[in-house]
This record gives sequence, structure tokens and C-alpha cells, in this order.
Amino acid sequence: MPTRRPDPDRIRAALDSQLAELGEPAYQGPGDRLPEAAVQAALRAYDRGLSPDRALARLAVRLLLDRLAELAPGRSVEVRVPPYAAVQCVAGPRHTRGTPPNVVETDPRTWLELATGRLGWAEAMAAGRVSASGARADLSEHLPVR
Repeated sequence: MPTRRPDPDRIRAALDSQLAELGEPAYQGPGDRLPEAAVQAALRAYDRGLSPDRALARLAVRLLLDRLAELAPGRSVEVRVPPYAAVQCVAGPRHTRGTPPNVVETDPRTWLELATGRLGWAEAMAAGRVSASGARADLSEHLPVR
């Protein structure tokens, strides 16, 4: 399944809103770097003890989940980051109804840190920041997403 292409205008609006909240100037970089800038701005908000702009956090989570689905295509694992998004990924037996046998669930901050390499899979699991059930639910070989 092809991933959605986010609207650059929506990314820029959410990014500039977050940057203003952080006391930083509006984004002036190239358009192809908007997704990366959005993710980094959300992480900076977390680093400063703030909750990221909701629209920006949703976009950042979705962008990195979609990237995971591109890099690890399949439908055997469902990765959930409530309240923003979920994707199915990783090759293997396809799940079609009910609760999938392989589920990974985490909060938005943890997902952004895992997906960008700021946090390791084993560290997140040991700290209880990720819930992973099922034989295929170990995403360590697919993280970080680049």
C-alpha cells in the first residue's frame, strides 16, 4: 500500500506554529526538508518540557510511521502510536480481523525518539516505554527509520 504524501502547506503551518511557540523563527529551509524539520521541532518541544503542537506531533508521528511501513513492508505487525496513528508493517503472515497477534504500542514521544535513533529498542523495552506482543513485534532491526 503506498504511503500518503503529506501536504507541504500543512506541514509548514504546523511547523511554523511550533517554532513560534519555541521562540524560534519560521522555517526557511528547502521544501524537501520540511518533514525532517517537523520531527526535529517536535523533539525540541519535548526536550524543553513542552507538549508539541498537536498538529505537528500528529504529522511527525505519521511521517515516521509511514517511513517504517516503506522500509519494512508487510502486514504482520501493527504499530500503534495513540492518539495519532497506526500502521501495519513487517513481512510475514497477514492479519485481517480482530486484534493482530503482533502489536507494538507506544506514546508519541517514545515513537519519535525510537524512529530517529535517539532511543534504542532494548532501552525503551527495559524502561517500559513500549508494549510489544507477538513473535514478530521486535522492531529493533527496522529502527531507526532513515
